[in-house]
Amino acid sequence: MSNSAPLLITTGEPAGIGPEITLMLAANGQLNNTVAIGDTQLLKQRASLLGLHLDVIEAAPGSGVTSSPGHLVVWPAALREPALPGVLNPANAGYVLETLQIAVDACQQGHAAAMVTAPLHKGVIIEGGFAGFTGHTEWLRDACGVDEVVMLLATDQALHAQSSRWQGNSDLRVALVTTHLPLRDVADAVTYDKITRISRLLATDLKNQFGIAAPRIAVCGLNPHAGEDGHLGREELDVIIPALKALRAEGLDVQGPLPADTLFTPRHLAGVDAVLAMYHDQGLAVLKYAGFGQAANITLGLPLVRTSVDHGTALSLAGRGTADPNSLGVALALAKRLSAQRANGLNAL
Repeated sequence: MSNSAPLLITTGEPAGIGPEITLMLAANGQLNNTVAIGDTQLLKQRASLLGLHLDVIEAAPGSGVTSSPGHLVVWPAALREPALPGVLNPANAGYVLETLQIAVDACQQGHAAAMVTAPLHKGVIIEGGFAGFTGHTEWLRDACGVDEVVMLLATDQALHAQSSRWQGNSDLRVALVTTHLPLRDVADAVTYDKITRISRLLATDLKNQFGIAAPRIAVCGLNPHAGEDGHLGREELDVIIPALKALRAEGLDVQGPLPADTLFTPRHLAGVDAVLAMYHDQGLAVLKYAGFGQAANITLGLPLVRTSVDHGTALSLAGRGTADPNSLGVALALAKRLSAQRANGLNAL
């Protein structure tokens, strides 16, 4: 892959804020050597609606033409039906997935350095006929043909701190054992094998992608008070503790399981490089409170670089010009650093 290969932005749910936060960054001159993937007419219409002075230019994938100040280059994918801000339409589910496939193919073929994803709407994709869809993370796992991936979110401060451990309330890295599951399914999905696989992958990529030589990971329990010695659930005793014991025998520095309601406090986070939460809201509610709009999502374990925003489609803000593009900017900056690292064959940022 060429060092000059562009970053790609998939513009996400067409009724949401993904198209416009992409346009906002382009209008601010923040998308040099970047290409958007989406419907060209949609982007032109949304730019006009928001009063953005920006030339939207269509180009063929792999053409070498990339965005520059005042210009947004688009690799086209066609909407199935017209999209209105804030109005979901299941007919466009296939369009959203097509933008992802274009990006994956380009990254794997060396035509792009990384992919950055604007938010999509899981429900409308399911309603559009893709019943098994559970989110970007799982879709990318399957599209890339890998067995396991890890969802890691990190605040902007933590992303820029190359090897430093927790320094304050806005410095967090949180990874997840389970991702987009109904809460009633989580306990069955928290298995010995899942915990050990996720932990190994997390430790490896904290070394390789964040330059942390000896990662220290704090692990949440599943139940309140980490099970209270089995009185509030046996998952800690039967599953989590044996998994962590095996990981420590392999040389991984994993602490826990710790009660999630006290783990995210200065005393427990001191010296920690990342927290491993058992389920989505257990970890991400805290991270988003600490740095919402100032964080990015990275999918570990893929053969390509993928980052994303820390928020959803924000349908109520779509078309108003009030959405904050900062998280997309953070995700782009992270993708640029990680892709440069891969291209240069480095093991530290």
